[in-house]
Amino acid sequence: MCVWHAGGDGDDCEREFDPKLTMQMLLQLEDLFLQSVPTIIIVLVLYVVLKYTFFQPLMKAMDERSARTEGARREAEASQMAAREKVHSYEEALKKARIAVYAEQDVARRAILDERANKVRDARARAMELVQTQKTEITKEVVAALEQLEVTTPDLAAEMVRTLLGMQPGGSNPGQTTAGGAR
Repeated sequence: MCVWHAGGDGDDCEREFDPKLTMQMLLQLEDLFLQSVPTIIIVLVLYVVLKYTFFQPLMKAMDERSARTEGARREAEASQMAAREKVHSYEEALKKARIAVYAEQDVARRAILDERANKVRDARARAMELVQTQKTEITKEVVAALEQLEVTTPDLAAEMVRTLLGMQPGGSNPGQTTAGGAR
């Protein structure tokens, strides 16, 4: 036991070893330990039971969930990469198809323009040929008209003179009287 002195700071405690007191404490500790053994056993059993029935399945489920989540994320990234590659390849194919279509359209446009130019050239040639033919025909008609005019000019001139002078064709004068006195 510790005896306290007034005015002391507690370090001047004198201890005495009392075997009875020590024995009593040991008995109390033994009772306490014996009373705590069922609690310890229950806690250990509860720990084991919870470990195998709750925590391990829970941890397993969480690990599976984490693995699935990670796998799904990797699959999503792989799908996105594949989709990007497909989009890129589709864009390239579309670009090549557009170039091919534009080239085909350009060839078709050039063919149409060439055909149009050929038709215009042919039409001009036909028009020039027609103009030349018509000029030739007109020239022939003019020459024929001039020749006919040359041929018919003396007869027309004679007829005009006779008409103006009042003479009838064949040498008779309408204004002359015949031998019988009749006009």
